[in-house]
Amino acid sequence: MVRKRSLRHIAVLVILKFIMIGLEIMSLDDPTVETLEAGILAGNRALLARAITLIESSHPTHQVRAQSLLLKLLPKTGQALRIGITGVPGVGKSTLIEALGLFLTQQGKRVCVLAVDPSSSRTGGSILGDKTRMQNLSVNPNAFIRPSPTSGTLGGVARKTRETMALCEAAGFDVILVETVGVGQSETTVSEMVDFFLCLMLPGAGDELQGIKKGVLEIADMICVNKADGDVLLQARQAASEYRAALHILKPQSPNWSPPVLTISGLTGDGLDKLWEGVMAHNTALSNSGEWKERRAAQAVKWMHDMVEQKLLSILKEDGSVLDLIAESEQGVRVGKVTPALAAQRIIEAIQST
Repeated sequence: MVRKRSLRHIAVLVILKFIMIGLEIMSLDDPTVETLEAGILAGNRALLARAITLIESSHPTHQVRAQSLLLKLLPKTGQALRIGITGVPGVGKSTLIEALGLFLTQQGKRVCVLAVDPSSSRTGGSILGDKTRMQNLSVNPNAFIRPSPTSGTLGGVARKTRETMALCEAAGFDVILVETVGVGQSETTVSEMVDFFLCLMLPGAGDELQGIKKGVLEIADMICVNKADGDVLLQARQAASEYRAALHILKPQSPNWSPPVLTISGLTGDGLDKLWEGVMAHNTALSNSGEWKERRAAQAVKWMHDMVEQKLLSILKEDGSVLDLIAESEQGVRVGKVTPALAAQRIIEAIQST
């Protein structure tokens, strides 16, 4: 009997020991907010990646730590130039971004690429893997590439793109390139979080009228006809001419800047210098007029409103009674027993009463 108790005692001690070891390992694998802050400010890529993972997590505990980290780092942000790059699939965004990233790193700039991919409907993860397609840039010591899934977010950007940009700015990156999905969703979301919005077009994509239909042209700060090389060079120049003519009848979003139209090749690198000159000219024009500062302030306010909406949705999803009412209302609308407007009103009233 004594022997059985002693064995049991030893077994308990062994289990407790393993638990303690496990907790120690977890603490090592789960850096503190202070450790992440120091690592990011020191330019530690591994800790930057861990911090971004923390930011992207939807776990309540992680979100508390993430907001604490952002609060500490926010005074160190705002120095980088944020550039959004969009275009239809196949326009060559990844090729151009890698070429532009290498061009900038050769000038001594530190470049961060936030490559936003469509989400897998099964796993929720990225399905294109832009990092594997930017092999030269991914091994560049002055570049950092972070693929993130959209997770169903409209606008072709990830849910936490703003927060991720803030972390990268605090890490000392000079230029942040945000590659969007570019699948026809509301690209306004992208322009509301960057300083410069670049729209890529394909040669022979259509005439002036087709260009006008592209609402994205109305918010673009520059239009580049990509793949302007080889046999399609003349076609690309013709397309650029048509887009210039189309832009004449569109009102620019900024009174201080008229969007230029360039031809460029991400494959050969032709036109990269002109592209960057345009980016810097835009930055100078908006900075001198005070518009750049106004844009950043408006983006911060928009960020606040988006976070409020996300929080309200999360609260809604956690309320069991409201979820039951939503399910009941959906069934009523589906079979025609209640109108969508009446069902929506009932749900809103239930939310207001909680």
